[in-house]
Amino acid sequence: MTQVTEHGGGVWSIKVPIPDNPLGHTLVHVLDTDRGPVLVDTGWDDPDAWDTLVAGVAAVGVDIAGIHGVVITHHHPDHHGLSGQVREASGAWIAMHAADTAIVRRTRESEPGTWLSYLAAKLAAVGAPEEHLAPLRAARTGGRMRTLPGLRAALPDREIVPGELLDLAGRRLRAIWTPGHTPGHVCLHLEENHPAGLPGRGRLFSGDHLLPGISPHIGLYEDPDDATATDPLGDYLDSLERIGRLGVAEVLPAHQYPFTDAAGRVRELLDHHEERLTGLLALLATPLTPWQLAERMEWNRPWEQIPYGSRNIAVSEAEAHVRRLVKLGRAEAVPGSGPVTYVAV
Repeated sequence: MTQVTEHGGGVWSIKVPIPDNPLGHTLVHVLDTDRGPVLVDTGWDDPDAWDTLVAGVAAVGVDIAGIHGVVITHHHPDHHGLSGQVREASGAWIAMHAADTAIVRRTRESEPGTWLSYLAAKLAAVGAPEEHLAPLRAARTGGRMRTLPGLRAALPDREIVPGELLDLAGRRLRAIWTPGHTPGHVCLHLEENHPAGLPGRGRLFSGDHLLPGISPHIGLYEDPDDATATDPLGDYLDSLERIGRLGVAEVLPAHQYPFTDAAGRVRELLDHHEERLTGLLALLATPLTPWQLAERMEWNRPWEQIPYGSRNIAVSEAEAHVRRLVKLGRAEAVPGSGPVTYVAV
């Protein structure tokens, strides 16, 4: 059954399914404008997801061919995956922050073997064991591995510029750069009175940056040719505080459900990451690689039960937290260690 929710003031959400994923769905939002409806995100590139999106748009009273534009909060395939099909069906423009557009372009232009080699080298550098690296190396030399998602997503043709109002006739939608989950993640502030009269400064399409019951993954997306060490967790915490100061009446996230206490949720997430950093410092009393740290961290299930792909995400999260500790002067790399180990200072 198509699940469409009307939020008032020319805003709807469509539950677009994500195959084989505990999140279940992406909330694709439809925003009415004077030039036609605009989507905020699109959903995963999957036949059932596409059918759900088309049916949901029709339930709002619009044919998919009538979509005027698509605003992407970030490049992940459950948000950007169907953008290519939307463009083919409607001719809609696609807008994204330049940092995430660069990732989309790099993914499209790279040979799969190049990406697999980079991933294997990166995991080896943080201490992944040989049994974890072996499938990547086999796939690189002709073995089978699931196709990377998002390869059919559209290359955006408009840039979302932080701080600026998007070119949406009759609406005031301002882009707020909120890096951390991805380098180019944006939240979108609808600077209009809440249709139900709730107090606050409009509504916020928060993508994955601010969710009511999930702490978003902090991602590492360096260009393989760029040796700059980033601090995505620091970026995320800074942008969380920026969102908390907005004072919005309601948050419309891309997963779970809408909620009103944005500032309270921001405080919870800031506290969560501070507690996690404190816990990691205790673990780093003994030098550990990021992989060893990930094995010892607390997740939603024991490490032995975490699937292969999710372990890559977990070790990336561990490395992001270690980088924050190093940036704060609370941990350091052990000189000469390889794979690199870190220790509290």
